[in-house]
Amino acid sequence: MSSQSIEPPLADHRSPDIDFKAAANSVRTISPPVAPIDFEPLSVLIATPTLQAGAADAGAVELTRILASAGHDPVVVSRGGRLVHEIKATGAACIELDMASHNPVTMLRNAFALNRIVRERRCNIIHAHGRAPAWSAWLASRMTGVPFVTTWYKGFREQNALKRIYNGVMARGAPVIAVSDQLAELINDRYGTPWSRIAVVPLSIDTERFDPASVPRDRVATVRRLWGIRDGDRIVLVTGRMLRRKGHHVVIEAVERLKAMGVKDFVVVFAAEDQGSRYAGEIWDRVLATGANDVVRMSGPIDDLPAAYAAAMVTVSAAVQPEGVQRALLEAQAMERPVIVSDLGAGPDVVLAAPAVGNDRITGMRFATGDADALAAALVRLFSMPENEQRAIGTRGRVWVRSHFNAEASTALTLKLYAEAAARQKTA
Repeated sequence: MSSQSIEPPLADHRSPDIDFKAAANSVRTISPPVAPIDFEPLSVLIATPTLQAGAADAGAVELTRILASAGHDPVVVSRGGRLVHEIKATGAACIELDMASHNPVTMLRNAFALNRIVRERRCNIIHAHGRAPAWSAWLASRMTGVPFVTTWYKGFREQNALKRIYNGVMARGAPVIAVSDQLAELINDRYGTPWSRIAVVPLSIDTERFDPASVPRDRVATVRRLWGIRDGDRIVLVTGRMLRRKGHHVVIEAVERLKAMGVKDFVVVFAAEDQGSRYAGEIWDRVLATGANDVVRMSGPIDDLPAAYAAAMVTVSAAVQPEGVQRALLEAQAMERPVIVSDLGAGPDVVLAAPAVGNDRITGMRFATGDADALAAALVRLFSMPENEQRAIGTRGRVWVRSHFNAEASTALTLKLYAEAAARQKTA
């Protein structure tokens, strides 16, 4: 069975304070910002662990941006981080609490703090991104009677019964939002969450920010200098945290294969903020041991992501565990760059690749998870491809992202789900 988006019974159940139908029907393209709107705005509390670099963090930022631009009043509560300035740039409130803590006492304290924020700001929805903040948000929802919504960006590992209970709070949303069909099926299979409570809302990508036409050459040159890339070298970009499940070791094995084959004029850049992790250390030890340090760069977080994608020839995800939807792959495609993904790195709803589609429709390539030889072969194929074919792949990628991951559709779906949640809470 496939997941389904929910059409709220707007005609029968209305909030005395908010015209939800007008809200849902008044959605417009949000870049540039929409003109003033004539309905009572929603006040949405967005609870996320941090505003650093993770999928939930980026999702909270994007949700804030689209809600604020559509005339609503988002309030973001998190531990903070380097993305705070993006929240403040939207005009939204940004409140700092230790929402990333797993300490039960801290989580309970956060619940009472959220309860106060919800009442003071008259929030209509509590929307949790991530498990630790979800527990506090769920308790605050029980205290206030305000609808509780969750968004899943990935599948969580469940090593034991305690972990299953901890993760299970994300399935308590009404509705539970998944960013892909694959995640929706996982939620239904694992927790028995009814399909009527699961909705798929694809990620939205800011295709004006991630537009190759808007990135001047000097910004691209700055990124190449920062990474120490010579003129003529092709850049293979790998983004995301330095975690074993992300498959950085598979990329290093593929680099070893490429060097053994005599492939030259390429550099692999690992861009992540956690370069000091134990796994990152293991990766660099292997790079040094195999003499691959001439073609591998370990970079910190990227401040100018559009320029980084523009500088790269290809973005790679070699994930060895299911990754849900990786925003980086969508951003790279929006920047007209091919992507290469493992079978677990992205599903067919994220990257169009053979054999699911013909070569004249692909936006990237796929290889068997953990198969370094297959990844190396995919890179060689791309390196050998005529420039016009590479451009054609990139062009199709941008069209794909603009048509399937746009803010207008995401906003409309989200508003409808908020409306149903409010109607259901009102009649409960």
